[in-house]
This record gives sequence, structure tokens and C-alpha cells, in this order.
Amino acid sequence: MAMAACTSMRALQLKLNNLSPFLPANGNIFPNGLVRTGCRRHSMFLKAVPVVQNGVLSFNGTEALVGVPDNVVITPGSDSSAFLGAISTQSSSRHVFKLGVIEILQKYSGTFALRETKQMPGMLDWFGWCTWDAFYQDVNPQGIRDGLKRFGARLMSIKENSKFRKTANDDSSNTPHSLKDFVSDIKSTFGLKYVYVWHALMGYWGGLHPDAPGTKKYNPKLKFPLQSPGNLAHQRDIAMDSMEEYGVGTIDPDRLFEFYDDLHRYLASQEVDGVKVDVQNLPETVATGSGGRVSLTRHFQQSLEKSISNNFQDNGIICCMAQNTDSVYNSKTSSITRASDDYYPKNPTTQTLHIAAVAYNSLFFGEIVVPDWDMFYSLHDAAEFHAVARAVGGCGIYVSDKPGNHDFDILKRLVLPDGSVMRAKYPGRPSRDCLFNDPVTDGKSLMKIWNLNKLTGVLAVFNCQGAGTWPGLENSVQTNSLELAGKISPADIEYLSEISPESWDGEFAVFSFKSGSLSRLSTHGKLNVAFKTLQCDVFTVSPIKVYHQEIQFAPIGLINMYNSGGAVHAVEAIDDSLFPGIRIQGRGEGVFGAYSSSEPKHCSVNTTEAQFHFNSEHHFLTVNIPTGTNSWEIAAHY
Repeated sequence: MAMAACTSMRALQLKLNNLSPFLPANGNIFPNGLVRTGCRRHSMFLKAVPVVQNGVLSFNGTEALVGVPDNVVITPGSDSSAFLGAISTQSSSRHVFKLGVIEILQKYSGTFALRETKQMPGMLDWFGWCTWDAFYQDVNPQGIRDGLKRFGARLMSIKENSKFRKTANDDSSNTPHSLKDFVSDIKSTFGLKYVYVWHALMGYWGGLHPDAPGTKKYNPKLKFPLQSPGNLAHQRDIAMDSMEEYGVGTIDPDRLFEFYDDLHRYLASQEVDGVKVDVQNLPETVATGSGGRVSLTRHFQQSLEKSISNNFQDNGIICCMAQNTDSVYNSKTSSITRASDDYYPKNPTTQTLHIAAVAYNSLFFGEIVVPDWDMFYSLHDAAEFHAVARAVGGCGIYVSDKPGNHDFDILKRLVLPDGSVMRAKYPGRPSRDCLFNDPVTDGKSLMKIWNLNKLTGVLAVFNCQGAGTWPGLENSVQTNSLELAGKISPADIEYLSEISPESWDGEFAVFSFKSGSLSRLSTHGKLNVAFKTLQCDVFTVSPIKVYHQEIQFAPIGLINMYNSGGAVHAVEAIDDSLFPGIRIQGRGEGVFGAYSSSEPKHCSVNTTEAQFHFNSEHHFLTVNIPTGTNSWEIAAHY
């Protein structure tokens, strides 16, 4: 959305800063506009006079802004420029005007792509385990000193180190012969579908070793990152502080693609399926003398994505520390990006912040990538809080449990027996009534996050109050174990027309996972809820439709799963004159639940008679899905 803030002026001259990440490398921003780059202040000069008509700002028929308000006018300034202005009925020293919306931006810039146009890696739909939090060492003074030095370590070879490759004098049976030997073994032994390997954008935290035989060909130079004053004022980062002290072996920009291609080609030869590329904010701190942060970041992204495309067929990359707009607006194919700070299991004040931060960040990042919510512990005081957030987040789900430290009750509510997850359709985002509230520190607001499945909506509610504060803020409200009351509604979920007809004026069945209760609400009906700090619930919302002119029915899904409705793929009427019924198709084992206005005469699962229970007071039908069933078809005959 384009906005303008003015003081005494009511007109804005169309200008464009050449340092903007929106600006394409070829200098063109609109088909009929040129960017002049031969002067110090870079401006966009127009070939034709722009026109505002029917709410559209266009240049020779090419739309630049849509949804332009009636009070916005455009006045030619000269043959090569125009003034875009707005009329106000009130006198003030400051006016804020909405100018319109830039819709097809990726087309104008040519430097990035929207999420729905990108290939999604298959790993998103399968449960994962990350080794980071499982194996890092317990903190202690010497460990901190050693850790700081370790961050200064540099990559010396693109090949695996001695922990993953048996040397001539190594007679240990625990050391694999090679990385390929290890990856092949764990895939075959544990039935793994994907194995990803971590590396930093510069190879490692400290970059490449300038003098190592395995990295010399990439011509690395030692540079000392410089963090901006604004970044330092917000929150200090131990990794960046260490790199400032020890320096980073920065890859020669002319050798970037060669480095990534060599690394990824080798990993692919070892049966590795993808990479998590960390520390992607680094180019902006070492860009001096290399063309500036925008062009250098673009070069890194283009080289990285080209290598991923060449070597990993499934677009196997997770981006991390890549929240700067230079990275985002140069992301053409990367489809997964971390949208939060790290998960800190030992810090109780960051658990609620993590959930709220990712939800709000997803408003923006969710348009361009699938926001990654990071790992979590399944055995932890806040485990269910995190698990519910992942269930509604539309993201990949992976934990970092230490071996033997698991809560399988929580894991079974997220993951089906075959290892797949019921990932929701969109990135999870805050409901409208949360957009301008502070659900972390205002002491009164609950956090609501919505999403959709194929046939149902899902709404998670969290009490994030009283367990932390936003970074950089002081004297915030801290009321431990604060119980808050609020309301939920089907209207909290956007795009309801995707699961019900646009003219829908019927009602919805609303299922609470925590209480197991089923309610019936109109679109704007309200349901009261109350939670203490770090408590949450997840609600499945399903439109009640009429079958055979008299049976009101709404599928809930597997009520033993957090995202119950993610199990349901299709619902249709069974045309049988003697026993009319409803057919539901889905996947996963457990208990299927649905709203039904009347009790069926009998139910079957995959044509086999099945046990069912009907609560006539709440019109709640449940059907047992046999253990070991992957996909199923339930027939309920009335």
C-alpha cells in the first residue's frame, strides 16, 4: 500500500531512490518510465503524463496504483514529471493520505516472487528433527569464552570434517566412512525422507579461511563487519559481536556462484537433500567496497538460488537471519524463511514473544515466503503453546528434543503415524482485532491466529501476557499468571468464502480441542474464552451444510489432532434412495468428529462397519478410525 505523510505540502513529486531494493538491476520500474542514474539525486522521469481514472493511476494504459481514493489528483509538472497530490477538507500541520495499492510489484521490480508462485519443498509436509538445541553444550563461563572463539572459526573445506569421515588411523565403529555413508545409513535405518545440512551464507560463522587449501580458490578476504547504530540500539547479538571482533573470511563476489555450486554439488553427491542457509544478514555489514548492501545482497541471493536450482531438485533451502528487505526483495525462488528470533528453551521470558513475533511478522513475510517458526522442545513447560502455534502456522514442524526427552502425547497431536503433518493452507496470521493491540504487554489482549484447511477454518488463541516483554522495551506490564477473558468468532478467520459459498448466511460448528466441546455459531456469533498465562486452545470452524434437504452436517476432522480439520479432504452426499448418507474422505488414525443434526443408522470406514457415538444434545457424531489406517472413507447412512 502506498501512503504519504506531508507537513505543509499537499503535493508529492514522483521520485524514486536508486538505492531502493524495489529497483531492478536494469533500471526500469514501470514499462513507460525510466530511471535516470547520472545525477546525485535519482528521480523517475516519465515518458507520458500519468492519469488517475476510476481509482487507477496509469501510465499509457499501464496500471501503477489501484484503489486510488477520490481525493487524490495528479498534475503534470513538466514534460518529464508530475505531481501526485491529495485534497483535504481539514487544515492541519500534518496530513496522512492513502495513495493506493501497488498490486503486480514483483512484476515491476523483477527481483522477487510471491509465495504462491514458488516451488514448495516436500519437507514442509513431514515432521522433522533439528540437532541444534539437542546437542549444544550447557552454558558456563569457559564455555562462553570458547563459544566466542568458536564463532570466529572459519570453513576450511566444503567436505565433511573428521567426525563424519573415517581416517586411516581411526578404528572406531561409530565413525562413518563418509558423509554419504552416514546419510544413507540413517535414511535406510529410520525411513527418513529428507536430510538437510546447515551452512552460513559465507560458509561458516567466520566465513572462509583465507589460507586453507580447500577454500583458497574462492579468494576470501578478511573483513570486519560493522553493525549500524540502529541495530546496536535495538538488541546486541553475540554472534555479530564475535564476527566484529574476529572478522569474517568474505568470499570474492566473483567466486560466489562457484563456491555455492561446489558446496551444494558435493552435498547432493552425499545424498543430502537440501540446506539451511544461516547468517544471511551478513552482506549488509561487509558491503563497503563491494558495491553497497543492495547490489551485494542481490548478487548473493542470485548466486545462492541458482546453485540450489542446479543441485537440489526439490528447491531444498531454508533461509535464516534473512529478514532484511534487501534479502526479501531479492528472493525469487527461496520459499521458506525464518520469521523469528531463535527458540530459547532455557529463557522463560521469550516463549510468548516467539509466538506473537512470528504471527505479526507473517503479515509481511507470508506474502513472499512460508514463514518458518523454528524448532521447539516437545518436553517443556511451554511445549503445547509452541505446538499449537505450529499446528495453525501453516509451516514446517520440527523439534529439537534431546534423545529420550520427548512428550509423545504432544507429538501425536501434530504428527500422523506415517510421519506426515496436516499443514494448514496459508501462513498463520493474527486476526483483525489483534492487529493494533499488544497481546504481549498490554495486560488485557489475547493473541488469535487464524488459518484455513481445505474444508475448514482453524483459529488458535493464546494468552501471551505476563511472561516477557518486547526487546528494547522497559517498564512493561508484567503480571504473572494473569487470566484473561475474551471472545472468538468464525468471523475471526479470513477467506471464509473458500470453505463456504460466498452468499453463505448459515452457521458454523466450532470445536474446542482443549474442552472437546462442540458449539453452533453464526458467522459473527461469539464464544467466550478464558486463559491464564501460557495457556491456549485451538478451534476448528466448519460450515454447517444441508444434505438430502434435511441433514445438517459439518466435518470437524480428527479430534485427537490440534488441527483437526486438516485431516478432511472431501465431503459429498451419497445418493441412495433407501439409505441416503454422507461420504467423508480423509487421512490419519484416531477419532473422526462431525456436527450432525440427526443420528446415523450406521457408519463404515473403508466399507467396514465402524463403531460410532452420537451426542444428541450437542449433535456431535464421532467415529473410530482403526489403528494403522492411513487414508479413509467414512460413510454415514441416515
